Amino acid sequence: MNPLARAAFLTAAHTPKQLPPDGGREVCFAGRSNAGKSSALNALCNQNALARTSKTPGRTQQLVYFQVEDGRYLVDLPGYGYAKVPLELRAHWEAFIETYFRKRLALAGLIVVMDIRHPLRDFDRQMLAFAAARGLPAHCLLTKADKLGRGQQMQTLAAVRRELPENATIQVFSAESKLGVDEARAVVCGWLGF
Repeated sequence: MNPLARAAFLTAAHTPKQLPPDGGREVCFAGRSNAGKSSALNALCNQNALARTSKTPGRTQQLVYFQVEDGRYLVDLPGYGYAKVPLELRAHWEAFIETYFRKRLALAGLIVVMDIRHPLRDFDRQMLAFAAARGLPAHCLLTKADKLGRGQQMQTLAAVRRELPENATIQVFSAESKLGVDEARAVVCGWLGF
């Protein structure tokens, strides 16, 4: 039984006023554009087109809320670092996301999605720092693991694990081969209280 399979699009928020009421529990997903965030969300929810995947990085340009059930949400943050957007829009996102992390009481955990071939970029570290500052648990997915052999996967996993803050855990993941999907789903469901 996968509770996340019930997830459905609820709303997209461009300003704090557009967020749903701050109650219940939500888990947010952050990652560089084209790190595989939408594919990871779709794999966890066992749906093909819940989160829109795109060949054009940076398609998610708001906080997108998916409702799993009343008071339980998955939140897709704008992809960072690659999207070709005007500087003022990027500044707006950064301020909005920083406020969201500082003040959102419903936030139960953070999933940081990183391409296993390019882990722990500056923005990844910034997101992990936001979670650490709040005392929130974070879980990192090293996505696209199917692109590397098992030995390289384990080397990268060990190297990144050494650099993570105490509040963060990590695993290898592939939406393509389904490697690590059950493990990641268990983390998210635990944070949501399932």
